[in-house]
Amino acid sequence: MHEEAIRKADVLIEALGFIRKFHGRFTVIKLGGSVMEDPESLRALLVDIVFMQTVGMRPVVVHGGGKAITAAMEKSGLQARFVQGRRYTDAPTLEIVARVLAEEINADIERHINKFGGRASGLHHKTHQCLYGRKLTLDDGAGGAIDLGRVGDVVEVDALPIENLCLAGVVPVLPSLAEDEDEEGQLLNVNADTAAAAVAQAIKADKLVFLTDTAGILRDKNEPSSLIRGLTPDACHSLIAQGVIDRGMIPKVEACLASLEAGVKKTHIIDGRLRHSLLLEIFTHTGIGTEIALDDTPADDRPGTRRPVMARA
Repeated sequence: MHEEAIRKADVLIEALGFIRKFHGRFTVIKLGGSVMEDPESLRALLVDIVFMQTVGMRPVVVHGGGKAITAAMEKSGLQARFVQGRRYTDAPTLEIVARVLAEEINADIERHINKFGGRASGLHHKTHQCLYGRKLTLDDGAGGAIDLGRVGDVVEVDALPIENLCLAGVVPVLPSLAEDEDEEGQLLNVNADTAAAAVAQAIKADKLVFLTDTAGILRDKNEPSSLIRGLTPDACHSLIAQGVIDRGMIPKVEACLASLEAGVKKTHIIDGRLRHSLLLEIFTHTGIGTEIALDDTPADDRPGTRRPVMARA
């Protein structure tokens, strides 16, 4: 019994240094993937966020909701259509996207954070809109443009309401919806990864954390033990060229790199399905996923033995 108690005390002592270091600092957490479909994983994650808030950190949540949106569309008799990985969003689809993200998922996250002893408030078109964007078109490969409907990119973030909630001890929760700067009052469906990166850049966050369905960036996708714990931007570019980083991981890594260039200190890609992965990543020396940081980050600003590495040729 004493050994178990001592082990728990050691964990707390290890966390203490990180708690002091990140007290009063902003951390943006992008919530998505299977963690949103599994009640137990989501509960553990939201408890982690309440813990961060309680010890003086300033977490900000940005979320999507792709699977829930597709299910709601099917229930309404609409067929989801994707173009180059993005959901084509016409007016009926946008109505469902806005309802599911703001009135269902966002409200549910806010309710659960409050239930677990924290304080949270949703920021969106029904309360206070903070994300603003412009319509996005894709290159068709032949010099033309592909219209995606009401799909856009975030071009501006109203940071003050987000910061004010954090300063008041409240967790801001933002869905991946932006107001169209060119059409006042019209919404745009935006990518949650890029929305989270835009928020992190706007509030000058210390950390940007992407919760995914993988352990992080793996050298071999079939071998979990091949997890790469630390990377520099140059290493990321090399791994993309080699095809080690591919498909859906590329937008996440590109969002990490853009955030680092804009002043975010560290970015993380972790497995949101692992219980308390958020706390393990932030409050332990070795972390649990992949950390991407600039190669000129001071050595004493890195968590213990996890130092950025260059990719193998």
